[in-house]
Amino acid sequence: MGAGSSTEAEREPLLVPSYVETNSNPVNSRVYGRRWLVLTLFSLLALMQGMVWNFWGPIQNSAAHAYGFTKSDIAILVLWGPAGFLPWLLFMWLMDKKGLRASLLLSTLFMVLGAALRSIPLTGQPLRRWLIHGGQLLNGLAGPTMMSAGPYLSTTWFAPDQRATATAVASLFAYLGSAASFIVGPLIVPAPNDTQALATISAAVSDISIRDRIQLVMYAELAAIAVLFGAVLLYFPARPPMPPSVAAASQRLSYRSSICRLLSNLRFLMIALAYAVPTGVIAGWSGVLDMVLTPAKVSQVDAGWIGFWSTVGGCVFGVAMARFADSIRGMLKLILVLMLAGASLASTWFTLTCLSSYTHLPSTSAILYTSCILVGIFINSSVPIFLELFIETVYPVPEGITCGVVTFLGNLVTGLLLFFLTFYCKDVSWLNWCLTGSCLFSLVLILFFRESYDRLYLDVFVSV
Repeated sequence: MGAGSSTEAEREPLLVPSYVETNSNPVNSRVYGRRWLVLTLFSLLALMQGMVWNFWGPIQNSAAHAYGFTKSDIAILVLWGPAGFLPWLLFMWLMDKKGLRASLLLSTLFMVLGAALRSIPLTGQPLRRWLIHGGQLLNGLAGPTMMSAGPYLSTTWFAPDQRATATAVASLFAYLGSAASFIVGPLIVPAPNDTQALATISAAVSDISIRDRIQLVMYAELAAIAVLFGAVLLYFPARPPMPPSVAAASQRLSYRSSICRLLSNLRFLMIALAYAVPTGVIAGWSGVLDMVLTPAKVSQVDAGWIGFWSTVGGCVFGVAMARFADSIRGMLKLILVLMLAGASLASTWFTLTCLSSYTHLPSTSAILYTSCILVGIFINSSVPIFLELFIETVYPVPEGITCGVVTFLGNLVTGLLLFFLTFYCKDVSWLNWCLTGSCLFSLVLILFFRESYDRLYLDVFVSV
């Protein structure tokens, strides 16, 4: 129609990400087989950290006889895990500046010292109690690295089509450790025999037997952590010789700029609350699950099995959904909506079942098992999906800093919940309502969240 040829400026693309350097050289990427060894070492350490953190909750009745712990004492022992996140900025700075090896070595050293401190076989009960509390606090100081470094490890070592799966494995093994404690504790440590027919001497012998079994488990955990510490000391590189993807080799924001961007990003704060509230509540709720299920006439061993299967189910389902997210990219929000809707229904079912005297709903062991396990499956499996969505939303903020902020918020929620539990521990039915409300709150936030995939765009389109 007589139109002239277009100019060079008119042929420029309208939308170009501001952080992409269009004149940069192609990045040589490569994945190494040793990445599986690195992932295995990190995952086993996370498993042991979670096992030590959740050691006392599943055996609260036995601990009451062996050491005279009250319900408030058990809540405080669980509270030391979230309290360990107070210096989280130090661990995130160390990871950002020195790499994962330095942060992991420091965290593992705290785990070894904590396991050793609580295993000292003193006869004096007051001093022994202080050592146990100190050991739990040192183990909690390893939490910022073990619970937030999974996405950093997956980006540093794994290709884009394996990142979500590696994140799921690394982040869920801490939950798997807490699940293992639900089984190891009640199976090895005998439950107290409170029958009135036993004589005082027999009761004393029973308490000594319980204390010996608890000591045996703590020795075994100390040995396992010491072996893993030696393995990390001998071999755990900070990063591979060559990056596995374009995103892994790209320039990231500085530490200070990253914190400022996260705190000023309303979309990030919105999804951070959606993650922190339900995961923080269920962490505190599961840490005292035996206490929650005692009014429903559930034994210590049965409560342990319920906690075990709810956490293990969440880990298995989480890895499966992460693998699905790797194969069908850009669907993270939809996956989270489905998970949180299931969590809301399951938690409501469990809460109403526990109030069967008022709701007249059937309350059987099968119903309690099913509803409680479904709650754990839906909430725990959402963790790796949330972490991947965080990183996509705020890229190019470093993965370690992003996940450090959200895991700190989650542990802050857990800490507040357990803090109130130390004052209101006689009737704990309010914990169930907190769990239901947190799931509904998170579901509403996710429904209104606008997703974006900046890192995925860089790997898929810019690399091509």
